[in-house]
Amino acid sequence: MTTTSQQRGLTRRELLSRTMAAGASFVVGSGFVAANDAAWATEMNALKPDSFATLVQMARDIYPHDHVADEYYVIAVKGYDTPDSVDDTEAGIEMLNAAARGKGFARYLDVGWERDRVDMLRGIEDSAFFQKIRGGLVTGLYNQKEVWPLFGYEGESYSKGGYINRGFDDITWL
Repeated sequence: MTTTSQQRGLTRRELLSRTMAAGASFVVGSGFVAANDAAWATEMNALKPDSFATLVQMARDIYPHDHVADEYYVIAVKGYDTPDSVDDTEAGIEMLNAAARGKGFARYLDVGWERDRVDMLRGIEDSAFFQKIRGGLVTGLYNQKEVWPLFGYEGESYSKGGYINRGFDDITWL
């Protein structure tokens, strides 16, 4: 007979303790990926957990914003975790992992520098895979209303009377 804890999987406390003990950038398990600071976790539908962690790191390296939490990058790349795009995405990630000298791009965090990862991305920037991810991130990341305040964007202005009477011409730096 199985106990309740065995049926439900890892508790939050167990996940945190394993994460801290491992000192990893991402905790990758069967069907899920979590950050080492436990700020986010997500379940996988089609992609391998390692592949999803790679997409998150790739997104952060393509559009680096230190003040934007990883959870928003997770939301931005979640659309690639579908059965329809899994083959192309996994093939692209294999190409990126090969550029990481077999260590895996997401795992390269432990031994490399951001500039090394950016150089790897520059090596594949002409590929259809890179262009697809980069293009999707523009809307996937910046169309999240929760991210807008982090960049000082208030959203659309029509419902507030437009920009003309709301600081349209108060540019002090010009």
